[in-house]
Amino acid sequence: MNEMITAAVSRPARVAKDLVHKHDADQVLLSGLRRLAEDEFLIAADWTDTSGLAATRHSHQDGAVLLTETIRQTFPLLAHAGYAVPFGDRLLWDEYRYTLNLTALRDGGTGGRPDLHVRCHDVVRRRGRVSGLSLDITVLRDGEQLATAHTRFSIQSPAIYERLRGPHGDAHRMLEVARSRPLPPPVSGTSDEFRDAVLSPTDARDRWQLRIDTRHPMYFDHPSDHAPGILLLEAAKQAARAVRHPRAGVAEAMETIFHRYVELDSPCRVDAQLLPDDQLGRARLLVTMHQDDRLCFTALVSVAKEPVG
Repeated sequence: MNEMITAAVSRPARVAKDLVHKHDADQVLLSGLRRLAEDEFLIAADWTDTSGLAATRHSHQDGAVLLTETIRQTFPLLAHAGYAVPFGDRLLWDEYRYTLNLTALRDGGTGGRPDLHVRCHDVVRRRGRVSGLSLDITVLRDGEQLATAHTRFSIQSPAIYERLRGPHGDAHRMLEVARSRPLPPPVSGTSDEFRDAVLSPTDARDRWQLRIDTRHPMYFDHPSDHAPGILLLEAAKQAARAVRHPRAGVAEAMETIFHRYVELDSPCRVDAQLLPDDQLGRARLLVTMHQDDRLCFTALVSVAKEPVG
């Protein structure tokens, strides 16, 4: 398998959709993987045609959605092709942080074929199988740095996952439950298209309900028994734009922790709290998500000092 993936680096074709856990081949963003050292890799991405990713169509200002989905696709690719993780094992997001080079993204746009230089560390193995990985990632395009990121994910066998998830582990049943509930209206101004809006208004200031559209072509490309991590990240990003603060705007950097799953069968509350500016003078917001009075997700969002045109 490694030979097949390595050869793909020099070809315009993208990797097989199964290797990035996608059902729709048009949503695949990676075109190759090359091992540089035991735990270092070069991953080729292809942003020349991202029309299959609905949520990226209006993210040209900052590229955060495209970057995050590209990085998310590296998890299964590295797991299967780099560390021999069996298909069927579940990959679980633990933490994620990124910093964007907004000037480079503004000047060069979000097209082209960037390279992701990935260093894996803190590799955990149990009974000869990888069960956890941390990734440090630098994203370059034509030698210019577009972003840096750090993330960690853990890996569970199907048997362990099913035991831990219990009745919530049935993706098809959970989707049926979610689709039987009315979809709340979108917050005005959080997205150029209703189907990409993931926040719904409430009566409280700087508080929303998470809007989970289980028919969204990117977030639910395949059945899931919980709200996917990339949807939670987009909600934090949209909250940073919608919050009632004079410097609300583009999320230039974000630090997130996934504490527990956001389930599909009960409402999830999204709150934004203003914090003191960071050391670079950027406005900071703490976005939290609670479900059934339990903390599920936190995001520390640093907002760009000036609007990105």
